[in-house]
Amino acid sequence: MHKLFWIVSLMLCSMAILVACKHEIPQQNIPDPPPGSNLVCFESEILPIFQTNCAKSGCHDAATANEGYVFDTYANIIRRGIDPGDANRSEVYEVLFERGDDRMPQPPNPPLTDEQKALIGRWINEGAQNTTNCGTNCDSTQFLYSANVRSILNSYCVGCHGNVNPEAGIDLTAYNSVRNVALNGRLMGAITHAPGYQPMPRNANKLSDCQIAQIRKWIESGAPNN
Repeated sequence: MHKLFWIVSLMLCSMAILVACKHEIPQQNIPDPPPGSNLVCFESEILPIFQTNCAKSGCHDAATANEGYVFDTYANIIRRGIDPGDANRSEVYEVLFERGDDRMPQPPNPPLTDEQKALIGRWINEGAQNTTNCGTNCDSTQFLYSANVRSILNSYCVGCHGNVNPEAGIDLTAYNSVRNVALNGRLMGAITHAPGYQPMPRNANKLSDCQIAQIRKWIESGAPNN
């Protein structure tokens, strides 16, 4: 009887330790959208983030489907791990804030930017709707590196060209590297799907005419770090 008491006690202590050590992710404060703003556009704002950062070979493309998740289409993205209307109860959103190997995208891939995380959270809170053919805020007369070009690269390119082993050795997280591929023609060749270049972004739709125009004008102005 005495031995049984100690066995039960040890089991209870072990369970208590496991519960105490369980990692809880703090609730994320998702800013409200500006008054009068439209719903987040899944087609042009959310889908590219999932396609270029998650739906990759070895991760969550249709062939790999790591842990049963596939992030290549709307139907697959909302199939599991997303609670429409409540981002903080959605596992797909929570893992964006994890650390180490639990974080998604997994290291050595770069984490999503704060802006991308907030956008996904807002989209989920708005009901995770399949909003398509949305009007965009793209303005081809605006082509600053920091405000326009950088945002396009973060959404469509950095998922593949931003970790410690970037594809084709091209790191598009650093300005000097972006400038090099801009001035040697590789960036425009890829995004315009010109003959002889690998069409980019991979696994996603071609950039819009407006986005391509913004990048072209920035390059034509000398690709400044503005």
